[in-house]
Amino acid sequence: MNLTPGGAQLITGITELVTVDEELGTLRDAAVVIDGDRIVWVGAAGGAPAADTAVDLGGRAVLPGWVDSHTHLVFDGDRSGEFAARMAGEPYAAGGIGVTTAATRAAEDTRLDALVASRVREATAGGTTYLETKTGYGLTVADEQRSARIAAAHVEDVTFLGAHLVPAGLDAEDYVEEVCGPMLAAVAPHARWADVFCEEGAFTAEQSRRVLTACAQAGLGLRVHGNQLGPGEGVALAVELGAASVDHCNHLTDHDIDALASSGAGSAGGTRAGHETVATVLPACDLSTRAPLAPARQLLDAGARVAIASNCNPGTSYTTSMNFCVATAVLQMGLSIEEAVTAATLGGARALRRDQESLAAGTRPKATGDELPVGRITPGHRADLHVLDAPAAIYLAYRPGMPLTHAVWRAGHRLL
Repeated sequence: MNLTPGGAQLITGITELVTVDEELGTLRDAAVVIDGDRIVWVGAAGGAPAADTAVDLGGRAVLPGWVDSHTHLVFDGDRSGEFAARMAGEPYAAGGIGVTTAATRAAEDTRLDALVASRVREATAGGTTYLETKTGYGLTVADEQRSARIAAAHVEDVTFLGAHLVPAGLDAEDYVEEVCGPMLAAVAPHARWADVFCEEGAFTAEQSRRVLTACAQAGLGLRVHGNQLGPGEGVALAVELGAASVDHCNHLTDHDIDALASSGAGSAGGTRAGHETVATVLPACDLSTRAPLAPARQLLDAGARVAIASNCNPGTSYTTSMNFCVATAVLQMGLSIEEAVTAATLGGARALRRDQESLAAGTRPKATGDELPVGRITPGHRADLHVLDAPAAIYLAYRPGMPLTHAVWRAGHRLL
């Protein structure tokens, strides 16, 4: 193995190394070698090659950095009053988005930029090394373009969510035409993905199809907010159009689950790596809205790919803590710690088509050709590490709510 002079780091003192790699599995008394921005060696500490520098973690667990594949970080304003009312028994409805839209439109560029930067730092401090975020609180051509431009300065994956809600006073059909036309044209240069809130009170299945079709023709990958508030056509639409993910998934029929489980199947009955529609569950949002928890256990048992994301937003999930989301998945959704960690790392990477298989299959939209895969700790992947101040990953659920993130490496650089 040839290492770059002066650039190799040996990381030892790892009691448990959760690689999220099927061949490597979970290693004890392990070590990792980083060269520049990538992982070049993983194995038993006693067999580690020499490197230019060494870091002893003193007996701590190491996971891949969290891949948070669903956030809404570009916003201003406060909706704590709405939250308090919901905790007092009022039901959640999509209309609260309009409150955030008004505050976001009124904010200066410098303020929005600073707010997004602060939220990214907060996420990083909790072990998140890869973030997606959406537009959707501007809902005019100029404000959606501004949101996408600001987001692109802070995260690697930006999603166009002009179809978040029909702004007050506008005709739904006229607004869909605007989203599919001038708004899409303005935002597309800054975005990689497009999303739509396919839900009662937001956009119908037919309207959602028009938006997604137009966005696909513009070269954007597809995602769907679906089946959050009740049974609906979001999952079916996402699978039909080959969307990378459908997110929320609180109200699924057996047919929806079967469709997600078989979404990556090829014509010969085998799976096509990087083509399936990932079911992204949002545990913090489910708790905040007092919704039925998404059936993550049933999805996994059926063979569907599951991701866990924070859904950080001011109305229904005001947290960037993936540690909390993983703990909730274990404590309340029936996942093992291994399944939850996998969903919050490799699952998120697959939902963003930034995993090794998707990059090899060419299914990542607007791929640059030099992007390293994320979501695993294995040679050839980007060096994104989350070090826990604990000897094992199970402590995330065993000690819920505790500040367990000890250190973070992102692309080979130690950030904490």
